[in-house]
Amino acid sequence: MTVNRIAVVTGANHGIGAAIARALAQAGTAVLLTGWRVRTPAGAGHPAAYGEQRARPVEEAAAALRQAGGRAVGIEANLVDPEAPVTLFDRAEAEFGGVDILVNNASGWRQDTFGPPELDPHGRPMERVTAATVDANFLVDARAAALLIAEFAARHRARSATWGRIVGLTSGGPNGFPTEVSYGAAKAAQENYTLTAATELAAQGITANVVYPPVTDTGWVTSEVRDFVTGSPGHTHVAAPEDVAEVVRWLCSDAARLVSGNVIRLR
Repeated sequence: MTVNRIAVVTGANHGIGAAIARALAQAGTAVLLTGWRVRTPAGAGHPAAYGEQRARPVEEAAAALRQAGGRAVGIEANLVDPEAPVTLFDRAEAEFGGVDILVNNASGWRQDTFGPPELDPHGRPMERVTAATVDANFLVDARAAALLIAEFAARHRARSATWGRIVGLTSGGPNGFPTEVSYGAAKAAQENYTLTAATELAAQGITANVVYPPVTDTGWVTSEVRDFVTGSPGHTHVAAPEDVAEVVRWLCSDAARLVSGNVIRLR
């Protein structure tokens, strides 16, 4: 259980992030949810419902947790801003106290390729790799994750805390990610930051792990994607966000105290 702990969960206005915040709140954790509303352009290759979820205000997710009896607050923050981590931790401390759990779930996902800018196998349009596509992914998935870990660790030391959890979300970037080039590279960087934190922060009682979910239906999965999973030797399930959240909740519990420095692939 994570009773009386305090968590910051990024990318929590919908999908996996919202499910993680819900799972932690149900276990007794106070949660600061942060998210950034993204407008999905028409013709982006996603179901309309997915675009609606991505544009959901994060305070709606926080309000649902409070209505269910949890302790939660939502704050909209653009993680491209290097000052965002300070703002988020200041707000979490003002609302609840020192933060024990950091979940780096947010993504600046923008699909790019070294090949021709055409549709990917799932019918989604790709762009050629440019400075803009690299930055869109790296500033959120890599730089923001690193700055959040650094802020978490510094405040943890300042209050002489002895218990902490860091969990990142990845998509298998170290092996390369054709058709999502910069996204995969940014996730690989986040994995490296997180695994380094597992070593450097172990003496402070902090564990750090990365969860690699299977294809997860956060609203973007179409029948074509399900057919792809069925026929792919590298995939087994189309998961629900709650399936992934349950693993993250366990990693944030006392029971997982010996589990650190891992990329945990879910199938």
